[in-house]
Amino acid sequence: MKRHIMLSAVAAIILGVVISGSAAGVCDGFLPPNNLKIPVGSSDDKGIAQEQFNAVLDTVEKLYAQDLAAQGKVLEIRRLWDNATVNASAQQQGNRYILNMYGGLARHETITMDGFALVACHEMGHHLGGAPRKGYSWASNEGQADYYANLKCLRRIFSDSSSAVFTRSAAGDALAEKACEGTFKGSEEIRICKRNTRAGKSVAALFRALRQEEREPSFDTPDTAVVSSMYDNHPGTQCRMDTYLQGSLCTQPVSAGLSNTNPATGTCTRSGGFSTGFRPLCWYKPASASELLPSVAVSPVVGAARGLSVAGPAFSSLQSENLWQGF
Repeated sequence: MKRHIMLSAVAAIILGVVISGSAAGVCDGFLPPNNLKIPVGSSDDKGIAQEQFNAVLDTVEKLYAQDLAAQGKVLEIRRLWDNATVNASAQQQGNRYILNMYGGLARHETITMDGFALVACHEMGHHLGGAPRKGYSWASNEGQADYYANLKCLRRIFSDSSSAVFTRSAAGDALAEKACEGTFKGSEEIRICKRNTRAGKSVAALFRALRQEEREPSFDTPDTAVVSSMYDNHPGTQCRMDTYLQGSLCTQPVSAGLSNTNPATGTCTRSGGFSTGFRPLCWYKPASASELLPSVAVSPVVGAARGLSVAGPAFSSLQSENLWQGF
């Protein structure tokens, strides 16, 4: 019994190190450090069930394990269902790309299966999201991991038939859904875009609850702050919600590769001829000011012919100075 207690204590210490990000090769959690715990079967256990938790992670593993194996990497998803911690984290050990997924977060009342998929995609984004990266590590910074989640990972998940049974927010956001309809042409692309924004709404509600914020984040009240230098840590609730929307609206294909050194590669910038899907300036400082300048080589007509996101009437009506300031 004494040996069992000692081993449990050691395990708790190890998990604490993983969550805090203080160990080598570990990235900070999906959420800032917090003391909230939601044990299995507690009165606060109102999120998704264990089989739903596993179903989401099964899909992530199915879609990414083979890709990483082709690069000589191993995807290791640690399914810590019994752990009450309300967080998630990413870790690298040698050739192993690790996702630490805690049951406490999945049990939070704001979390749907789609929202939990976004959390897993954020952690995958630390591994695969490219630049900008945290200055000290292998990991994409927090804002980029958020952007990657909706730009690449969720699109893959929501295109897979296994995700058809995932639970999601019952109501979408009218502005976000109009933006999806104005940006994409195909019905499947529009469907996925809308679903992406609902997942973003789910986790934004989690941020608000943990931060005990009175103000409800909304897609029509974007964060207008403009950072003077790259912000690598967790942005504010509204800023993160804005990032989920912009990742959803970027029309770069999932197959477009990202770069570990050039943040413009494979993303949406004005200089690349895109009209939306830009990372919010409430956390993102462009590596080059030219990213924000419209491409003289791509007119709206030519852009449309090339399949770039040229806003239609529904989307144009949303482009007020207040709405899009800082994007």
